[in-house]
Amino acid sequence: MNRQRGWLFAVVAALVILFFALGLNQYLTLEGLKQSRDTLAAYYLQYPWALIAAYFAAYVLITALSVPGATVMTLAGGALFGLYTGSVIVSFASSIGATLAFLASRYLLRDAVQRRFGDRLAAINAGMLKEGALYLFSLRLVPLFPFFVINLAMGLTPLRTWTFYWVSQFGMLAGTLVYVNAGTRLAEIQRLSDILSPGLLASFALLGVFPLLAKKIVALVTRRRVYRRWTRPATFDRNLIVIGAGAAGLVSAYIAAAVKAKVTLIEEHKMGGDCLNYGCVPSKALIRSAKFVHQAKQADSLGIAQAEVRLDFTEVMARVHRVISNIAPHDSVERYRSLGVEVRQGHARITSPWSVEIQGRTLTTRAIIIATGARPLVPPIPGLKEVGYLTSDTVWSLTALPRRLLVLGGGAIGCELAQCFARLGADVTLVEMAPRILMREEADVSTIIADALQQDGVRILSGHAARRAEIVNAEKYLVVAHGDIESALPFDTLLLALGRQARTEGYGLEELGIPLAARKTIEVDAYLQTLYPNIYACGDVAGPYQFTHTAAHQAWYASVNALFGSVKRFKADYSVIPWATFTDPEVARVGLSESEAVAANIPYEVTRYGLDDLDRAITDEVAHGFVQVLTVPGKDRILGVTIVGEHAGDLLAEYVLAMKYKLGLNKILGTIHTYPTLAEANKYAAGVWKRNHAPQKLLALAQRFHAWRRGA
Repeated sequence: MNRQRGWLFAVVAALVILFFALGLNQYLTLEGLKQSRDTLAAYYLQYPWALIAAYFAAYVLITALSVPGATVMTLAGGALFGLYTGSVIVSFASSIGATLAFLASRYLLRDAVQRRFGDRLAAINAGMLKEGALYLFSLRLVPLFPFFVINLAMGLTPLRTWTFYWVSQFGMLAGTLVYVNAGTRLAEIQRLSDILSPGLLASFALLGVFPLLAKKIVALVTRRRVYRRWTRPATFDRNLIVIGAGAAGLVSAYIAAAVKAKVTLIEEHKMGGDCLNYGCVPSKALIRSAKFVHQAKQADSLGIAQAEVRLDFTEVMARVHRVISNIAPHDSVERYRSLGVEVRQGHARITSPWSVEIQGRTLTTRAIIIATGARPLVPPIPGLKEVGYLTSDTVWSLTALPRRLLVLGGGAIGCELAQCFARLGADVTLVEMAPRILMREEADVSTIIADALQQDGVRILSGHAARRAEIVNAEKYLVVAHGDIESALPFDTLLLALGRQARTEGYGLEELGIPLAARKTIEVDAYLQTLYPNIYACGDVAGPYQFTHTAAHQAWYASVNALFGSVKRFKADYSVIPWATFTDPEVARVGLSESEAVAANIPYEVTRYGLDDLDRAITDEVAHGFVQVLTVPGKDRILGVTIVGEHAGDLLAEYVLAMKYKLGLNKILGTIHTYPTLAEANKYAAGVWKRNHAPQKLLALAQRFHAWRRGA
């Protein structure tokens, strides 16, 4: 902070301290206003301009210094000057004072805040440059935060000073009129019965109703602004159109049909989306087959001298497709039509906020849900097209086991498939650019899974970045770099497992101007609305999570808000989101990890129970892994859970339920768990926490009591 800023900061601090030291704040209360009202009113009759000037200066100073009292000063304006004069004075004084506070915050704090938090504030800065006036107007009209907080916070953004002033002038005008009017009625109180006067009651009722009315006004202004270039149909063919028949789209259509809305579901490719056809279902089917092969090889651990397995990879993949076929009826066109959903197959394109075109026909609808999912990410690595590659979508077309498989990507998909193919007999190399695999998990979890993969024969190259793919003497290579050292990895089949990116192109989003978020997902608000309030997005295309269960979870909010939002809306709840990686051992998580708690500066305690102590795990030869629980220090409230081990994804469900409904470890400890099961691990983890928090003083008293009973 330079010398000029230092002096200004010192002056502001001194004025604030002086304000409280002199007890001036006692005059800025309702009681103080009523006590001084008559004196000030008499002075106003003799010296009107002097009192107006003094009041104006005081209001500007109080607002500029961000000290409490602006509300009482506004009421005083009505009590002293009446509705019209008071409103004019307060309107200009409050806007000028707010602008001074805005400038002080900008001059004193903005540079330091932007330097320290620039990366986190980038999206906010961009939004303020683009829509700053609308954001400020909304906050002024519907005060979600105290005005002085808004003044200081806006000073930290790139919003122009003139924009801040005129938006504040007009945005605060409605609220000023309401409060000044209440002040005029407040001046009429002479005795207790005056409180029951219709005029005063109406004024204070308006204070309560105003935020609701203002919220409606903001919504109306926003709605007119985004829809101004479109012509709304007089009638609609249906209540809802859902684009995409994956998890999010299917649940959305199901809910709409269940509440008797007329709904059309449009799918361009396969019903069931990625999860059924390319993701969860085929991968878990392959994992089951690969696990059986692995267990057969470990038969001696169960006292079986030898278990012979003759692997036919073609039959394994045939089983994968058979599993898909067996589950497909759950998501089929026939089933959804029987539920009352109109199902159309073809490419959908949104042509207006209320119309969707499919195969040359335009359908009109009150609301639209975009649930188009995501596709595998293919990086711009030179030579990829020439060498050929598979993704998590196309790997299921294999009919022969790759001799040498190179998996690029060490996330959940890459680790699961690398372990599967290694167990089935392929020579597998896994390349990960990050320092370790499964970077979303804790380091010790990554180490456990890396060891498991390596025991199954997977070669892991972490910290290696793919540079290019090439063919040399009919041999395929992926050139990777570890620091400054390059090496060429030979392979027969390359599998890209680098995550998935939202499908947003080709659906008319660009023409409608629906923006994308930084992660290239569709930008939605807390209610899953896009730029257009009647167009929603959910599932992988909206993020922030790319799980089938979160897609279904979001679909409930999107469909209910789309159909009943004019009556009641619901914010999507992401407070308890579980996920699992289905390697062997499995990894399952919900809530905070240790690193996340540290990054967010959230205090926590760690309780860990090792599965090597669990009877059922020992009997099943799966006694490896742990249950780790993060809790509030000194309390049993659960902040997060990580489980590594057999059926970790299943074991996690108890903790998900506990966190959702605010049940602590004491409740889990007091719940009977069947013996012998893996689920007992959850109870034993709670028991570890209980032992660590045993009431030592009470135990000491109990010890003395029992000694007394023995006569000792």
